[in-house]
Amino acid sequence: MAPKPLRSIATIPLRPDGALRLAVVADTHSHPHPKLGAGLTAWAPDAILHAGDIGDRAVLDELAAIAPVHAVRGNIDAREHDLPDVLVVTAGGLRIYLTHIAVVGPRLRADVARAARAEGAALVVCGHSHVPFIAKDRGLTVFNPGSIGPRRFHLPILYGTIELGPRGVRLAHVDAESGQPWLPPAVPVPSI
Repeated sequence: MAPKPLRSIATIPLRPDGALRLAVVADTHSHPHPKLGAGLTAWAPDAILHAGDIGDRAVLDELAAIAPVHAVRGNIDAREHDLPDVLVVTAGGLRIYLTHIAVVGPRLRADVARAARAEGAALVVCGHSHVPFIAKDRGLTVFNPGSIGPRRFHLPILYGTIELGPRGVRLAHVDAESGQPWLPPAVPVPSI
């Protein structure tokens, strides 16, 4: 029987106006993109979520100079990092289930969906695949910010943003190289 993942909880208070900005990064692999710090500083998040595969612990210290950091351990991170495998984050009325590995292909793992629902989470934030996406699966919203570390294959180098405000929750991707919003390329539809 596998050991239970180490679980922790965190509460991130809303701003006095009821809004909140969270930056989301994953898969830094000790080498976050050189423009990440400037991009995050300009965006001014209230906190940063790191969805694992941190690598060198100094990465978290660099991010903490910008905003408070809440992180989980990825599969490359040593147990000595003293990070949980799962972090349940409460931010206003939003509950986030932060873990490194949450999907298999495009689907949310059943065990992760059960655990997230048991925690009352509406949003699962993960990393690992380096593939950026926002999706609904098993009744939950799933957000992978993509990788902000060294480029893998043809994948973009991105980070994510979560904005809470009077109109609800907004998830987005930002291209680390340009600082511009990123959307997946359009897929051509074959003619019928």
